[in-house]
Amino acid sequence: MRVVIVTESFPPDVNGVAHCALQTARHLVDRGHHPLVVAPAPAPGNKPDASGPCPVVHVPSLPLPGYPQVRVALPSRRLAAALIGHRPDVVHLAGPFVLGARGMAAAARLGLPAVAVYQTDLAGYARTYLGAGEAAAWRRIRSVHAAADLTLAPSSAARGDLEAHGVPRVRLWPRGVDTVRFRPDRRDEALRRALAPNGELIVGYVGRLAPEKQVELLAGVCALPGVRVVVVGDGPSRPGLEAALPGAAFLGRRTGDDLARIFASLDVFAHTGPFETFCQTVQEAMAGGVPVVAPAAGGPLDLVDHGRTGLLVAPGDAGAVRDAVALLAADPALRAAFGSAGRRTVEGRTWAAVGDRLLGHYADVLAARQPVVAA
Repeated sequence: MRVVIVTESFPPDVNGVAHCALQTARHLVDRGHHPLVVAPAPAPGNKPDASGPCPVVHVPSLPLPGYPQVRVALPSRRLAAALIGHRPDVVHLAGPFVLGARGMAAAARLGLPAVAVYQTDLAGYARTYLGAGEAAAWRRIRSVHAAADLTLAPSSAARGDLEAHGVPRVRLWPRGVDTVRFRPDRRDEALRRALAPNGELIVGYVGRLAPEKQVELLAGVCALPGVRVVVVGDGPSRPGLEAALPGAAFLGRRTGDDLARIFASLDVFAHTGPFETFCQTVQEAMAGGVPVVAPAAGGPLDLVDHGRTGLLVAPGDAGAVRDAVALLAADPALRAAFGSAGRRTVEGRTWAAVGDRLLGHYADVLAARQPVVAA
């Protein structure tokens, strides 16, 4: 099968859309298929990894004003040329909004089947950054996804949002996790001593440092006695968060085995953002055997079994986050039980298993496109 993956982001970018697109490309190659990726060009000096699984066509891009880590694709003939040249059986649109919308239009003109993967709560972002524009964002989402043969939602909450806003033909497609890289035995006592020299309980956040993530909700956790907050990631909110979270250790962006070592060395993982369509970091923490505190909203509702693998709290409630962490801090046996249950829960959620489900969705789309032959 030949597939063109049109994605709003791709490594060397570090975010959920980029990571999922990379894992999709890898799985397609592993299964003997032939993917091609079309993505915005990375920032100057941010060199792409030449060892990627498949060819990548880069479209000229500009940084998003106020958030330079996000690149926005400019209009370019390279997209249509890539579709025509690769002759795909399926066009895979990863988090379509700007480049993906153009990819959808080009696929429609060429009569190519398209699968659109919903990955970002753009309406929530509009509300956070602009204080308005939520309705316009949903109109954009609906127009792109309604034109696709199939839309794949990463969680039950995301699927419900899409269907409530009039998006047709929606199915569930979750995300995988690398259970070989992220595992409990990567716990590093030397790292723990460096982060918490007085034996403090280590509570970690991993992700972008941006307004929609609401990392400032960890301020109450910073004030708990015997607790050290560790923040992994970067973004425009970092300077303000360094002031808002006294005593927290900011480690910057970490990836690969280094990130897996940090995850496994945490005592509690706390996620604060209420706009997650999936929340990959929750799943990676669970793979590392770490109990989770997360908002009862969006993707975490599918991932965290409240009272078994972690605790779900009211979104946006700093006191609830603090109290949940305090409960776990006071009960090592409960932390261990939640961590072990979390690891067991994700052991079957490999990228290979999730990738095979995606191939099944492709097959269904192609079958639906076959002409009906009269008996």
